[in-house]
Amino acid sequence: MSALWLTIIGASLGCYLLKLIGVVIPKSFLERPLVNEITHLLPIALLSAIVAIQTLGQGQGLLVDARLPALGASLVALRFKAPFIVVILIAAISAATLRYFGLAA
Repeated sequence: MSALWLTIIGASLGCYLLKLIGVVIPKSFLERPLVNEITHLLPIALLSAIVAIQTLGQGQGLLVDARLPALGASLVALRFKAPFIVVILIAAISAATLRYFGLAA
């Protein structure tokens, strides 16, 4: 059996066991304060990691271009509680302006 098939079978088994754990865990464990807090904070951490990868990722390395200042501008807009569409427009306009004037790649 090739290494590829072993990897596929191992990943499938891991996914199945992960789903099985979700069904088998008793409700009393999930209602503990620490577990409850972790489950509330985990999506925020995962979303932050996705944003960081999409903003700075370029293949196997890091790339700092107009996306990073655009993210900063959108964070400032979010801090001032701007509507979501305004946040998106501010980020897009700031990235486009930096690229137009050649200040960022």
